[in-house]
Amino acid sequence: MTFRQFAFRNVTRNKRLYTAYFLSSMFMVMVFFTFSIFASHPQLSADRLNSSTVVALTVSKWIIYVFSFFFVLYSMSAFLQSRKKEFGLMILQGMTTGQLRRMIFMENMLIGFSAIAGGLGLGLVFAKGILLAGENIIALNERLYFYFPLQAIVLTLVSFLLLFVLISLFISAVLRSGKLITLIKSDRQPKKEPKASLLLSLLVVVLIGISYFLSLRAEGLEAVLLLLPVVIMVTVATYLLFTQLSVYIIRRLKRQERFFWFRTNMLLFSDLSYRMKDNARTFFLVAIISTVSFCAIGSLYGFQSMLYGSLPKHNPYLFTYLAREGDSMEQAHVQLVNQQLSESGLRTEPAELELSYYPLAAGSGEMLLLVKQSQYNHIAEIMDMELIELRGGQAVAVDYGLSRNGEGMLNQPLQLQTGAVVEADRAILSPVVSVVSHYLVVPDALLSSLGNPSRADHYYAWHGPAGQKGADAAGGQLLNKLPYSEAYQFRAMDYQMDMTVKNFGPMMFVGFFVGIVFFVSAGSFLYFRLYSDLDEDKHKFKAISKLGLSEKELGRILNRQISLLFFAPIIVALVHGAVALTTLSHMFQYSLLKESALVLGLFFIIQLVYFLIVRLFYTRQVRLALRQ
Repeated sequence: MTFRQFAFRNVTRNKRLYTAYFLSSMFMVMVFFTFSIFASHPQLSADRLNSSTVVALTVSKWIIYVFSFFFVLYSMSAFLQSRKKEFGLMILQGMTTGQLRRMIFMENMLIGFSAIAGGLGLGLVFAKGILLAGENIIALNERLYFYFPLQAIVLTLVSFLLLFVLISLFISAVLRSGKLITLIKSDRQPKKEPKASLLLSLLVVVLIGISYFLSLRAEGLEAVLLLLPVVIMVTVATYLLFTQLSVYIIRRLKRQERFFWFRTNMLLFSDLSYRMKDNARTFFLVAIISTVSFCAIGSLYGFQSMLYGSLPKHNPYLFTYLAREGDSMEQAHVQLVNQQLSESGLRTEPAELELSYYPLAAGSGEMLLLVKQSQYNHIAEIMDMELIELRGGQAVAVDYGLSRNGEGMLNQPLQLQTGAVVEADRAILSPVVSVVSHYLVVPDALLSSLGNPSRADHYYAWHGPAGQKGADAAGGQLLNKLPYSEAYQFRAMDYQMDMTVKNFGPMMFVGFFVGIVFFVSAGSFLYFRLYSDLDEDKHKFKAISKLGLSEKELGRILNRQISLLFFAPIIVALVHGAVALTTLSHMFQYSLLKESALVLGLFFIIQLVYFLIVRLFYTRQVRLALRQ
């Protein structure tokens, strides 16, 4: 048997340990290759309108590449730690340190070649389907035809070959064989009783409590300002949670004799504190990476829902035109809009109202915006919205829905320079006037009694069903004819939605894949740690089985042990993610409860399925060892 055959058989004999590493690496290669296919597509590269999409895909693939480097480096380190006894036996048989390093280099390159080949193969097989899905998600106007991505293949092949070569050389160079007796007895080295600080354990509760409190009460810009300190506190607290608090709680439980001696709790908790201490860094990495994954996908999905839900809600018109005082082209522009509507065959119902500005008293320079009740109700009736009923000198404070600052005008007597006092006894959210906010709706008689306003703007709205064929094209044509000006403001709802989808689509596509890559990697870390303890579990349970441990009790212990490993960091990540998404909803004052529950629930179900599969194979391995 040649040395190369020996290295190849080492990989095949350890296929159980290498499976998750190989599949995760192959998935990363496939995602990198997928982004390269998109970024190198002739249609995207030739169209300047899609330049932002190409940049987003290019940046994202290199983010995944950098992450892949650290993932492979961590994975190889975990493998070497679990194979110390194997290395000791090889050295005992006469293998030199140089041969050991060469063997590890060849093994890693074999896995790397296989992962690259598998990733490129899967990418090519599913290329057409991925192009079709990306075309719809990114909302491109043209079809992305299938092409042979030679440039993407070469880039992926060279990039990942370089990655695996560099990591293999690095691992081989820094590898230390250590003393022979230490390697052979690596699985029987005595461990010190892990200790935990009460002070640091309490610090976890304090940091998480403060972080969650600040996050859940923050609104608007305050949430952005608190982002960095909260992230730092949560990261530190998460690390201490697994290194200190978990160990402290387990030690306290072990002191409770009634609990510790109940059924098989002794077998579970006897070495659980050791496992928590050994796996603390892995748990920390998995929790943080999973949190980033949940937040990335949850935020993007929430943004999409908010855009599709809030834009039509806050601006439920096909077109709006605001003519500020002094706009000499007002009538010509309104006629131009009506003409475009007629040519495009769009069904709309026009409406208009006057926005009257009156200066407040005390020389503050501030202006109060007032709208006639009759004009407001006319548009509200067209939109099938609730009408405003006023009695006497009552007024209603209105906000168009992006914030609740209208409530700040509630029950506040506002004195005008004319001496009149206007006060709102009710505040509502309403999209009737979508271009302004924080205004008062007052009775017609009251507004007429105030005399001529200091400034009067005219607001025109064309209400009609959204999504009419040709509405986005008509809006684009009108925006070209009515560009931004200080004298007027024109908005086209369908065109704005179309542009939003095109700008947001690449982010959604990229964020989804990056989040999935992070989540798959987190699952792989857990798999590595679990199977690195397999041999130890085999010896332990084989010895205990001689004392009368039943198959049912063994299954119960393994089920709890694997459950703690898989779900402890994921549950922490789910809670972190839920708080982060709740803060996001507070920041934009848009409920993301359904979106958050869907994203977090889906990830939990995926983790549950992964747990059930791994538990099945792991339990089978332990039971087979007991029968030998």
